[in-house]
Amino acid sequence: MKFHRTIGAIIATATLALLSACGGGSGDSSTSAQGTLGLSLTDAPACGYDQVNVAIQKVRVHQSSTASDNDAGWAELNFATPRRVDLLTLQNGVLASLGQIPLQAGHYTQMRLVLAANDGANPLLNSVVPTGGSEVALDTPSAVQSGLKMNVDITVAANQLADFVLDFNACKSVVSAGNSGKYLLKPVVTVIPNYVSGVSGFVDASLANGNTLVSVQQSGTVVKATTPDATGKFLLQPVAPGTYDLVITAPGRATDVVTGVTVTASTVTLLNASATPVTLGASLTAVAAGTVTTGATPIDAGVRATQTLTSGNKIEIVSRGADSTTGVYSMTLPVAPTMVAAYQAPQGALNFSADAGTAAKFGLEAISGTTVKTAGPLTLTAGATTTTNFTFP
Repeated sequence: MKFHRTIGAIIATATLALLSACGGGSGDSSTSAQGTLGLSLTDAPACGYDQVNVAIQKVRVHQSSTASDNDAGWAELNFATPRRVDLLTLQNGVLASLGQIPLQAGHYTQMRLVLAANDGANPLLNSVVPTGGSEVALDTPSAVQSGLKMNVDITVAANQLADFVLDFNACKSVVSAGNSGKYLLKPVVTVIPNYVSGVSGFVDASLANGNTLVSVQQSGTVVKATTPDATGKFLLQPVAPGTYDLVITAPGRATDVVTGVTVTASTVTLLNASATPVTLGASLTAVAAGTVTTGATPIDAGVRATQTLTSGNKIEIVSRGADSTTGVYSMTLPVAPTMVAAYQAPQGALNFSADAGTAAKFGLEAISGTTVKTAGPLTLTAGATTTTNFTFP
């Protein structure tokens, strides 16, 4: 994946300490063609938290996907003081610039995100604020402090800026630890080009309460998600050009899906106007719950609920991490049929109709590492709990 902008078109942030590593991977800047890697941070909404604070120490990149920590050739964006960011402020198209790294022109395939650790002087450097609760420490495993490894596909051209975004998924990254009151950070981060393109639109003001989730998906995989602002406006950006299903969910509401939403290069697709916001009908709910058992301690797994529309399109409704100590998961799901409309451009009327075959029917997927276990389709009962347990391997 290649994405460049001319350096002359970018105003650089000059308040960061930038360090380039020496060695074979970076080369000698006096003799090698140079380009620049620009990095920003964004987030998908967290589920059940008012704040998710992480402290970034450095970002490292290398041309070899197999390079170890101490190999030559690493280049770094290093913060003299850890950069503490509340991820939940980075929604609706908001990006936090991390800075730029001068690099030898070439292809880079590995990135490491290194977080600072909580200590006696800064016990809440990494922290969460559960909804309705107080700020508590967010434990970061030693592997995170040494650097979360991410495979990337970044080409840096001579005299060009390769502009990329670290898309943090706070909902999938924060997991509870039994009844201890502790929370663990298991970062789920993707690295994507900083596309100008995306999708915007409006939901009814009654849904602008922090609990409504808007996402664009392809084949049931969430590409980008956000929550509407206080006016009901949402912006999903950056999103690569392509065709998507736009999915809107909220507690106690039926799901709305707009199929065939087209995103074109350098354009933000407007789904609807503020005068015609999307509304979600009320729905009774049911609970899908159970446990995920793995050979690992602590448990590293997540569970998601999906539906398949009559058209054959697969969509994700809810995704949750299993408790890192007990393996317990629980999801509250709507039993009303999903409402579906075809996208009309530009800003055509969205004519929703009930997809009767989706009423109370869900598939479940448990994911641990690269292994996926499935169950269903299940037919849930309003007001009842359906228990499904998963065992790995």
